[in-house]
Amino acid sequence: MKVKPFLVERFMGEYEHQVEVNIAETCVQPFTLGEFLEFVGEPDFLEKIKDLKLTYGYVEGLLELKEGLSRFYQNIKPENIFVTHGAIDANFQVFYSLVEPGDTVISIFPTYQQLYGVPESFGAKVKFWHLYEEKNWTPDLDELNELIDKNTKLIVINSPNNPTGALLDEKMLKGIAEIAEDVGAYVLNDESYRGLYIDPKDQVPSIVDISDRAIATSSFSKPLSLTGLRLGWIATSSEEVAKELTLHRDYTTISISILIEKLAALAVKNAEKIYNRNIKILRTNFKLLEEWIKEEPLIEWIPPKAGTVAFLRYNLEIPSEELAIRLIKEKSTFLVPGSCFGIERHLRIGYGNPTEVMIEGLKRFKEFLRALEAS
Repeated sequence: MKVKPFLVERFMGEYEHQVEVNIAETCVQPFTLGEFLEFVGEPDFLEKIKDLKLTYGYVEGLLELKEGLSRFYQNIKPENIFVTHGAIDANFQVFYSLVEPGDTVISIFPTYQQLYGVPESFGAKVKFWHLYEEKNWTPDLDELNELIDKNTKLIVINSPNNPTGALLDEKMLKGIAEIAEDVGAYVLNDESYRGLYIDPKDQVPSIVDISDRAIATSSFSKPLSLTGLRLGWIATSSEEVAKELTLHRDYTTISISILIEKLAALAVKNAEKIYNRNIKILRTNFKLLEEWIKEEPLIEWIPPKAGTVAFLRYNLEIPSEELAIRLIKEKSTFLVPGSCFGIERHLRIGYGNPTEVMIEGLKRFKEFLRALEAS
């Protein structure tokens, strides 16, 4: 199976550990293990589970974890939750279970490259459904109708969106679901950033609470700040999809580490407390970034509605990768070039960092822009 280079992962792998200041981070200020256990009021948790036998975990997933995750949704049963090795594994399992050569897969664009790169590698015909910057990074339902054909197997969306921070509202999600149902397709929403709303009035239901032909994937990395667990999950409203996932995961996963699942279950039990902590960080940093952009003539943006990232447009005649590499070399500061998402004259920034990191990173970025302007 041939795959194309995963541009954002290759760029980050090459450069992000070479800098002093990383303001491209997509997670919200990850906990240390000790911080996490203190935060949830279980400092002796590891002592409590020291007699845990480190054998295979439960093939279907730890029941207390699945029950906890099911409560993130209105209508999902624990048996329709599948625990995975991160959201990237969750997405892969969906494609592996459903996509066959000759299928059509319609993917939102721009988005995380995996969401269209994997189905393409499986022999699907991939069509892009574009988000439009001039429409505040929203798509057009009429355009989706034009892309649909009789071979459409999956409509893939990513809301809240990476890299733009755009959010599809409930009306749009219902429209997508109706189009999918009309042709017997499924809808997959990578909801890795769900729950992290800048304005609480913007909250929307999960896609799986809208359609019985829907699949949602998510992660412990972004909203729960436990990136190092490398844990995610799939939720589905479809019994047919659940059956296929059960059959296919025997070839890819078998089970998740029982130790990791125990820690994850503890996180889910305290999810509201973690979300409140993370939303406070994000809203503080969002305001900081918003004020910085107001005073920076070379940068524009469509403010993100949710998630941890924003897509900045810069008013300079320089390719985004060249600009990002120069920022690394001259200011030891890291941003991701828009070229990694197929869009030039943009940079992806993360605003879930510690606030002092944001302040320092934006200071260095402004100095860099002033030097460019003067040259």
